[in-house]
This record gives sequence, C-alpha cells and structure tokens, in this order.
Amino acid sequence: MSEKRKQIIEAAAKSFSLFGYKATTMDQVAKMANVGKGTIYTFFKSKEELLEEIVSSIISEIKCEADAAIDQSLSFNENVQRALQRIFTFRKEHELTIKLLQEVRDIGTPAVRDVMKRLDREMIAYVRGKIEEAMAKGEIRSCDSELTAFLMFKMYIALNVEWEKEHEPLSQQKIAELFHLYLLKGLSP
Repeated sequence: MSEKRKQIIEAAAKSFSLFGYKATTMDQVAKMANVGKGTIYTFFKSKEELLEEIVSSIISEIKCEADAAIDQSLSFNENVQRALQRIFTFRKEHELTIKLLQEVRDIGTPAVRDVMKRLDREMIAYVRGKIEEAMAKGEIRSCDSELTAFLMFKMYIALNVEWEKEHEPLSQQKIAELFHLYLLKGLSP
C-alpha cells in the first residue's frame, strides 16, 4: 500500500470517527491527509468506497481479535463465548464503530447502514466457521451452522446492548451463564 493511500485511509477513519460519515467531506479528508482532493480520487472513486476500505480493515482486525481469544485447550462452548466477547468489546470500544453505529441509529445514513450490515454478516460468517469446525470435531452435534451463528450473534447483541436499555447491565459472567443455558447446552453432544 502506498504511503499516500495509507495517509488518506487514516485521515478518513479519523474524520469519520470525529464527525461521522455523513458530515465528513472529501475536502476534510484531503486536509487531514495533507494531500490534494484529486489525489484521493486516484485511489478511491467515492467516499463510500473509502468507507468500504476502512470497514474491511476493521473486519480483519475484529477477526484477529476473536482468533486471539480462542484457546485450543478449551471447549467450543468456552471459545465461542470468548470470541463473541472479544468481538463485542472491540465493537463497543473502537471509536469508528461507535460513531458509525450512532449514525445508523440517529440518522440512518444508507451507506453507513450497509457497511454495518456487512460487518454483522462477516461476524456471523466467522462464528459459522467456528461452528462448522466444532461439528467436524464432534464437539457439538450437527445443526444449521448459519442459523445457529445468527442466533448466537444476535443473542449476544441482545444481552450486551438491548438488555441494558431498560435494565441493569449484565456481567460477562451472567451473559456466559445465560448463553450456556439457552444456547450451548442444547448443542452439547
């Protein structure tokens, strides 16, 4: 990756984090990257393409974080919870994902909504892969891996985000217990 391209991506990510996607202009990105506006367009056709590039990088980072949480000596049940915990911690603490989720909620910017849906789809696909590995090893019984990954992911969002809107936040221990009780116990061989 060229140094200018990297500068543009970093500047755009910073601007999106500070001002949101909708409020960020290519002029702002150019100033922050210390390049001409035309230089940006030699690398990216549009602001949407620039956002896609940044989100692709975030997806890779999240997958690396989730992989780092996995301990081969632990069971599938423990590892899937550890990976989901890492995914949601990253998503909850990363400045850009916080701002993008806020923009989807408050403004509903279509381009941002689309990339956040992509982020969710990629995380569900990641979990599906781990489910398929566990089925192949006989750690869990056969199931619809895509549907199960979707349910696990959405349940984790519900317990980490939705529940807190009207209730006291749940501890990670309590979430792990509920996850095990409602989902994983039924998958155990």
